Amino acid sequence: MLSIASDSAVVTPVEMVHHGVTKTAQPAVTRGFAKAAAGTGVTVNSVPAGPNPHRRGVEDFVAELVGDDLPWDEAQRRFMRGHRPQSLLERHIEPEEIANMVAYLSSDLASATTGGAVRVDGGYIDAILP
Repeated sequence: MLSIASDSAVVTPVEMVHHGVTKTAQPAVTRGFAKAAAGTGVTVNSVPAGPNPHRRGVEDFVAELVGDDLPWDEAQRRFMRGHRPQSLLERHIEPEEIANMVAYLSSDLASATTGGAVRVDGGYIDAILP
């Protein structure tokens, strides 16, 4: 079992408190389900993604904060510098990058990975452990 979580569960941006509150419960629920599935061979993980996986709504959100007259690459750079400066990747996560982690966690290669929050966040969450 997999759930797509959010970096906002750990690093809640001031302009997205409502989102952070809803996402904070997800890793705890995932861990609880993993404990309930112990010994069954079923793995349960969450994939905290972010900052703001790149999609149309995110482009609109970024434009609201940095101006809508900029090309995406420049708007993204300004947003990351001004609103997500702790990102080590310094760009938004692409949906395909999240899908790659989901594919891995859904495969037999991840058979010993359970109860975790396996991040696809470009180093945004300031922690050395996943």
